[in-house]
Amino acid sequence: MSSKLHCVKLNDGHFIPALGFGTYKPKEVPKSKSLEAAHLAIDVGYRHIDTASAYQVEEEIGQAIQSKIKAGVVKREDMFITTKLWCSCFRTEMVRPALEKSLKNLQLDYVDLFLIHYPVPIKSSVDESPLDEKGKFLLDTVDFCDTWEMLEKCKDAGLVKSIGVSNFNHKQLERLLNKPGLKYKPVCNQVECHLYLNQSKLLDYCKSKDIVLVAYGALGTQRYKEWVDQNSPVLLDDPILCDVAKKNKRSPALIALRYLFQRGVVPLAQSFKENEMRENLQVFEFQLSPEDMKTLDGLNKNFRYLSAEFLADHPEYPFSEEY
Repeated sequence: MSSKLHCVKLNDGHFIPALGFGTYKPKEVPKSKSLEAAHLAIDVGYRHIDTASAYQVEEEIGQAIQSKIKAGVVKREDMFITTKLWCSCFRTEMVRPALEKSLKNLQLDYVDLFLIHYPVPIKSSVDESPLDEKGKFLLDTVDFCDTWEMLEKCKDAGLVKSIGVSNFNHKQLERLLNKPGLKYKPVCNQVECHLYLNQSKLLDYCKSKDIVLVAYGALGTQRYKEWVDQNSPVLLDDPILCDVAKKNKRSPALIALRYLFQRGVVPLAQSFKENEMRENLQVFEFQLSPEDMKTLDGLNKNFRYLSAEFLADHPEYPFSEEY
């Protein structure tokens, strides 16, 4: 793994770079931007790239990785690539074909990390997200513990190095960890986590089980209109955060990332701008004082930008629990 990035050891012995590059793309952004951003991210030093079949940019990410490998910029083993199983592929016979499709799109023989995207199953259909007459997702009843067994088989088949989950609450993690015949524990839980939603209880729980917390929305999300209430507070404009940034002679974004990193969280940073990508990599170059950390702890509001309301009618909807 690149010496440029610090790494965190996972419970299966593999290592995850301590800062990742996020690749979610809203409909209004052309796919060419994702390709360009992935090229830039690898050039400036990111070795951990997080994507998902639901983002519909796996092909672009794959093209960027392959072109950088061919150009000798990186070797495959330098890269840590995460993708995710979408909710409409929970049925046991669909898991491996879904992963194989992602591998084909990414032009890879294996991914480093494969996650269950949400604990909520959606009915499978040719259209990845079937809707009812009111435009709501048609939900399913598959037990994610059965889906997990198929992820374990994908790991045994060498299609993936590590397996984990995303958007699980502590009760759902507990159920998975107590599953009879569990072969592999999830190595991580990827959740929304930032200064306004610092996930301290979930983080403590995950640490107690040797599960790494990976943070999406680490900078308060990209505020895409499709998912985020445009009246919600802009995290990086927070006056207290800006004061701490000024004091440390760093940008608010860097302080927000460093805060997560110092708590043992692996943040995913997303940007389409080279200067921001480069700046985010400076997260390892300074330290926040205990006083600064305490001040930043005080910004928590348990405020969620991405509440996934499209899944709220399902009993497995994860965000009804406190953590």
